[in-house]
Amino acid sequence: MNAHAARRSRRGLLSPARQVAGQRILITGAARGIGAALARQLHARGAFVALLGIEEGLLAEVAADCGDAPWRYCDVGDPAQVQRVVNSLTVELGGLDAVVVNAGIARQLSLLHGDPTVLEQTLTVNVLGAYYTLRAAGPHIAHPGGYVLLVSSLAAAIHLPLAGAYSASKAAVEALGDTLRIELRHTGAKVGMAYFAELDTDMTSRGFGTDAARSILGRSTVSGIAPLGPAIDAMERALARRSRRVFSPYWVGVVLSFRGVGQRVVDYALRHGVAPGLEVARTEPVAFTTEQPARPSRMRKLA
Repeated sequence: MNAHAARRSRRGLLSPARQVAGQRILITGAARGIGAALARQLHARGAFVALLGIEEGLLAEVAADCGDAPWRYCDVGDPAQVQRVVNSLTVELGGLDAVVVNAGIARQLSLLHGDPTVLEQTLTVNVLGAYYTLRAAGPHIAHPGGYVLLVSSLAAAIHLPLAGAYSASKAAVEALGDTLRIELRHTGAKVGMAYFAELDTDMTSRGFGTDAARSILGRSTVSGIAPLGPAIDAMERALARRSRRVFSPYWVGVVLSFRGVGQRVVDYALRHGVAPGLEVARTEPVAFTTEQPARPSRMRKLA
């Protein structure tokens, strides 16, 4: 081996790619969609996974597919429950190398005329749930080799009508991740952020495939439905490498680099036709992408 090759080898360029095999990984929102697909793929690659969510039947099926992985019912909007479940699952795994903060919900909301509890519930699950998970898992992953992967969205940067609650929640997740990265640096742990467009999941079809959205966009989706597989592959690579950012499809990273321009393009493209869509949204019956447990309201009912 010549001197140049030796230097490359020392830098790790010729060393085997990092793998997820043997990692102990906790995944929230693991009953279906991104969480379920990721759990199954990580198990197939030799990782040890622990699962939490609120759809017990589906969770049990995913756990069975993952070698009878440990799992728990957990409402991420309940901080005491999150703390208890994360600690319990960590003990069952024998420690924790990574946590995937994936649990999330969506529902369309007209900001001026919609139900304000939609915003409350969305923030409870997507933002407070992420924070409670980070707070509970933080002590377990605050070590060299520890890693947090938060699932944000292109919606954190590009904001569409009727998606204000979801966009606000994902922008907040992005802020939490950026802050946590700095606060964990001294421990050796790293933090990554996953940004996805419209993937082929229940979240996309249930949350955004509405009559009101079609009225505004003139079609079912903004960018077209992207396959789930490449996103799961990207998350696996991120967990192996402890990556800072994950994108799927690939062009999401380009849009994020020019988010100000992207928002102007969206504003211009949707300058007509929003008002009829908002009228549809006033009366269209739409549920959350995942049915939610009863929680005490943090907001006063608005007149």
